[in-house]
Amino acid sequence: MSDVTTSPRLYEGQGVPLSTRGRAMPLFQADTRRTDPKGYRPDLGLLDAVHVALRLGQPLLLTGEPGTGKTQLAYAVAYELDLYPPLVFHTKSTSVFTDLFYRYDALRNFRDVLLKRETPVHEYIEYQALGLAIQRAMDRSDPNCPLEIRNTPQQRSVVLIDEIDKAPRDFPNDILTELEDLEFQVKETGDTFAAERKYWPVLIITSNQEKDLPEAFRRRCVFYDIPFPKDEEQLAGIVHQRMSLSPSFTQERLQQAIRYFIELRKLPLEKMPATAELLAWIEVLDDLNCEAPTDDKELSPQQRAALMCSFSVLAKSLDDLKQLRNRTSAFAVNA
Repeated sequence: MSDVTTSPRLYEGQGVPLSTRGRAMPLFQADTRRTDPKGYRPDLGLLDAVHVALRLGQPLLLTGEPGTGKTQLAYAVAYELDLYPPLVFHTKSTSVFTDLFYRYDALRNFRDVLLKRETPVHEYIEYQALGLAIQRAMDRSDPNCPLEIRNTPQQRSVVLIDEIDKAPRDFPNDILTELEDLEFQVKETGDTFAAERKYWPVLIITSNQEKDLPEAFRRRCVFYDIPFPKDEEQLAGIVHQRMSLSPSFTQERLQQAIRYFIELRKLPLEKMPATAELLAWIEVLDDLNCEAPTDDKELSPQQRAALMCSFSVLAKSLDDLKQLRNRTSAFAVNA
């Protein structure tokens, strides 16, 4: 088992600059494979749910543990359907249903009035994800079709409404009619925009189930709950699809880490680490040249310290961090 003999930490808390230590601050390099839509691998149940939603023209409502790939599905679907990138609406606790279609900059309008600037009202309107999708799907002969797109072809879009459960409870109910008719009105201008059914947008809605969604809303959706992959081989496949590991991080070390990760998920944690945390944790283990413990191997003090360091990416609370550390202490040997 390899020990961590030199510190990989850029910040060591000793007040000694990197240059004095003969090092330099590296440029950050993100692994783009982590979010590459080509690398998304859904299970069979999710494939079926997407197919049903597409055939019925209904929104697909996704639940599942945070980090199981709900948001990434929209990017993968848009990529495979040649509708990439998706139009995204990030739901907030202050969101109202009109925000899904457009936002009106009342403050800028008021300021311009004070400055006696004469500006058409429509210039204070900024169309949002579903509003843009509806406009893209409009009949170009419709008199309300925006001038800037009249000479462009009609097109379908994938629209992601992310974390709808963050919004006030009335939000899902307020958009029921608009989701069924895909039509909305800008009250500040009186303009009405309606999608032509042939170009119906593909709607994917995610929820972390922080609050219950209204029954009337759920009834209008195709539903699927994304499970956490519990099969070691499936998890290893996701890692290989999503990450570029160093040669020293062998298949044996990966399988060892995955087994230990599955064991950690059996602990009564407040926030269970999911696929996203697994990928980040594997990256940290690779960077620290650290192995996960096994029942037939003890940890040296250096390896134990490195493993404890890695838990910061798995635990999201003090109690969870203590549980992970206590679980690992059993594998330690005396210095």
